Amino acid sequence: MLRITDLTFRYTRKSPVVLDNISLSLKDGEIGVLLGKNGSGKTTLFKTVLGFEKPEAGQIDFNGKDLLKMNRRERAEQIAYVPQDIQFGDLTVFDTVLLGRLPYFGLKASKEDEEIALKTLKEMGLEELAMRNTAELSGGERQKVAIARALAQEPKLLVFDEPTGNLDIANEQLILKEILRGTKEKGIGVLTSLHDLNEALSIGDVFFFIKDGKIRYYGDSSIVTELVIKDTFDADVSIIEYKGKKLIVNGGL
Repeated sequence: MLRITDLTFRYTRKSPVVLDNISLSLKDGEIGVLLGKNGSGKTTLFKTVLGFEKPEAGQIDFNGKDLLKMNRRERAEQIAYVPQDIQFGDLTVFDTVLLGRLPYFGLKASKEDEEIALKTLKEMGLEELAMRNTAELSGGERQKVAIARALAQEPKLLVFDEPTGNLDIANEQLILKEILRGTKEKGIGVLTSLHDLNEALSIGDVFFFIKDGKIRYYGDSSIVTELVIKDTFDADVSIIEYKGKKLIVNGGL
């Protein structure tokens, strides 16, 4: 379980607070979705969880261990990250996924590391692309490779920053399906941000609405209401039921 308690962050002592007394929890195998405007603090929260930024105050625990006291290798054995801007370098798909095993090997990958990479490629349907250069891939393929690299890391928690950003609708559906399959089958927790509220409802178990660096609302899909969306995004929407599920439509047009 991920547990964040009273987390506060600012970039300098004199700068404004970016994260203001944030608290949230996420169970193993649960998908938590951060929702909020650009600049609300979502990416900064990810950076503190990943150890890229050090908070001014607060606690981050994962499965009873203090993440803030872990070194990078220890943290990488617990948490994998798929950023919005994916950079692979001049590598094959196989070598890229094998890099997910880096926290576990020194100068050279072991046979076990290679077998885990190959197994992950197979699970993600990427076997035929194994020897392709990542620079030759489509946006959806690159995103799948990024997820495969993260899963090869065998983490207990996956952090995604807008995993479907800049993808067409077919690839959006593909990536969301892979996130659901990869996490539910393996019992991995997921903390992700999404800009599309309907995508969030399609995969999320728990929702955290963040505004001005504060978690204003949190809970299951029952908290996703027109009033909460209006307060968080300053946007008018209507929520209807379609095939037994909530569907959010733009109410301001």
